Amino acid sequence: MFGEVAGAPEPESNVLAICLQIDEGVHLRFQVKVPDRGMEMKSTDMQFHYDSAFRDQAIPEAYERLLQDALNGDASLFIRSDQIAESWRIADPLNTYWESDTSESPIEYPVGSGGPEEASDLLAADGNAWLRGCENHD
Repeated sequence: MFGEVAGAPEPESNVLAICLQIDEGVHLRFQVKVPDRGMEMKSTDMQFHYDSAFRDQAIPEAYERLLQDALNGDASLFIRSDQIAESWRIADPLNTYWESDTSESPIEYPVGSGGPEEASDLLAADGNAWLRGCENHD
């Protein structure tokens, strides 16, 4: 509806980004109509991060929580044995291939980075790019 207004730029896509360790949170980027400016749209970001919301409270590390649950006998965060077997059924052929003489080694990249440049190059070949929805927050 808003993209059909004469001279209006195509609105940006809405984005839901789920941020994982070490900076858990959620970002929701969506278009809003600018008040009293006709049909002008603006991209707005709503953010939630545990470290910002609970600054004065210690947030347990993932393994700290897992170990505490194990000591308390709470198995809700642990996977079942059939899930472990299925994971190995999927992973074993990959390991076998990577250990063979005919395979290329997996591409390594620095810890904490956005991944290998080759991944960005792969998307760019089709005119696409990664959405970085969890970076640059306060």
